[in-house]
Amino acid sequence: MIVVFGSVNLDLIFALPHIPRAGDTVLGPTTRIEPGGKGANQAVAAARDGGITIMAGAVGHDALADGALRLLRAAGVDLDRVATVAASTGCAAIAVDPAGNNAIAVGSGANLFARASQVEDSLLCRGNTVVVQMEVPAAQTAELIARARAGGARIVLNLAPALPLPEAALRAVDVLVANETEGAWLADHLGCAATAESLRDRLGGVAVVLTMGEAGAAVASADECWHEPAISVEAADTTAAGDCFVGVLAHRLDHGETLRAAARRATAAAALCCTRQGSQGSIPQGVETDGFSAASS
Repeated sequence: MIVVFGSVNLDLIFALPHIPRAGDTVLGPTTRIEPGGKGANQAVAAARDGGITIMAGAVGHDALADGALRLLRAAGVDLDRVATVAASTGCAAIAVDPAGNNAIAVGSGANLFARASQVEDSLLCRGNTVVVQMEVPAAQTAELIARARAGGARIVLNLAPALPLPEAALRAVDVLVANETEGAWLADHLGCAATAESLRDRLGGVAVVLTMGEAGAAVASADECWHEPAISVEAADTTAAGDCFVGVLAHRLDHGETLRAAARRATAAAALCCTRQGSQGSIPQGVETDGFSAASS
């Protein structure tokens, strides 16, 4: 079972001729409205890949909440631990250029009121996988990591966005996933080289996955390091690809696969995600990733 503690948003997605610079007003033809948030995206990715998934987070008493939860419900994610609080539902504005690059602004809203106590100790046991990111309060994430470590659960931390966590929390996770920018920030924070191997060693053996977009991923497990190549695709929108990678990776580890096999599957799912417009809606079903992986091999 996968327990995701994290953000739930509604995304406003603008297809634009270029990403706005400071002072710019850039006109685009349409706006799409989709569920999003790193936590919710990762929960949907795990569930669509076949995992039994629980979401813990928060939404507001407003018109955005139902839309933000729509695809979580459709994917069969357990929402009993999503609180409704006296704040606006999280919302993101996403600008996407013709090459699929994006820039994102987020109003955290209800996500700031997500609490680790929403996840009971009985779920933090050996055999379960806990997934956390950095779009809810860092103190709550650190608290859940400590409780999950004490309970024996596997812990996957996506350090996105790159924000401070106590080193004890970083060392307590099983797998740390970050992109190149986040990895460089963490390496500077810890005083080591910005490589998966150096971060692993600096954190006492925590497995590290550094995602590098079209360059693939650098992976350092407890006993080996390798480069996981990307699958070449024509990208339409990269918005949810990183979250797709994390959710599928977590499900495959929860399913008992090795980190190498899980990273390969996650790479394929993320590549397929990039070929589609949108955020949460672009995350593939497991059967789609099966076919894509077979065709790409």
